[in-house]
Amino acid sequence: MSTTLPATLPKAVSPAQQQHIVNIVRRAAKAEIMPRFRSLSASDIRTKSHANDLVTAADTAAEMMITRALQIAFPTALVVGEEAVADNAALLDQIADAPLAFIIDPIDGTWNYAHGMAVFGVIIAVTQFGKPAFGLIYDPVADDWVIADEETPARMETAANSPRTLKASMGKPLEALIGYVPLHMFAKEQQAKMAVALTGFTRSHPLGCSAHEYRMIAQGHTDFLLTASLHPWDHAAGALICERAGAHVEMLDGGPYSADRRSGHLMVAPDRTTWNRLKKVFTFLLDQP
Repeated sequence: MSTTLPATLPKAVSPAQQQHIVNIVRRAAKAEIMPRFRSLSASDIRTKSHANDLVTAADTAAEMMITRALQIAFPTALVVGEEAVADNAALLDQIADAPLAFIIDPIDGTWNYAHGMAVFGVIIAVTQFGKPAFGLIYDPVADDWVIADEETPARMETAANSPRTLKASMGKPLEALIGYVPLHMFAKEQQAKMAVALTGFTRSHPLGCSAHEYRMIAQGHTDFLLTASLHPWDHAAGALICERAGAHVEMLDGGPYSADRRSGHLMVAPDRTTWNRLKKVFTFLLDQP
């Protein structure tokens, strides 16, 4: 994150602009994502970095539609899509210095989506010089979304019902916690220690979808999350939403999360006390291999 921020940043997006962003995402889901769900052909799916890192025709079409609409509505903003970064990684270098940036994950949980499992979502984060200022996590199947900015509490919204304020879970003993830890995504030399550590919790089952993991934590249904990577499209919106739901959000090695950070581990917990207890469990991740 830039070290020369203005003394006071203007509000990133107004309430009316936030609603416009919601409308953009809902239209893209209706036009590009849901019609292809469980209807993809083999030619609609390809791999990226490895066999289980997938991208589908729906990812690319939805990102293009959302990007185009955001560029029209916010012509001076930086727009960073996951699939655009796959083609041009230098886009990530611009986040730290961007007064206003939109970070898009057109389908988070693509593996689930590509295999017909209804656990996926669309994530939009707005950042100012890398700092998350607005977050939206949309579920195209349920047509509902969680949303927050720096000044408002996290809330669940639908087109038909009144917004519902969200609250993270209460702190509790470690053995009672339910969390999301993607064991397979951690370095091989860390996995044995991690596997042992995970036996100390009630459950630690990743969903293969950051969108729904953050939604579950913000609603208080589950308790904590520990990342194995820091792709900003996975975490920038959810980190802000969970924080505004009352959770404690901090990098494992200390300090706030920023969307321009490339390495480290982000951890979300119900409160600072529980976060500190979890840090003691996972301190070995801070050791250099």
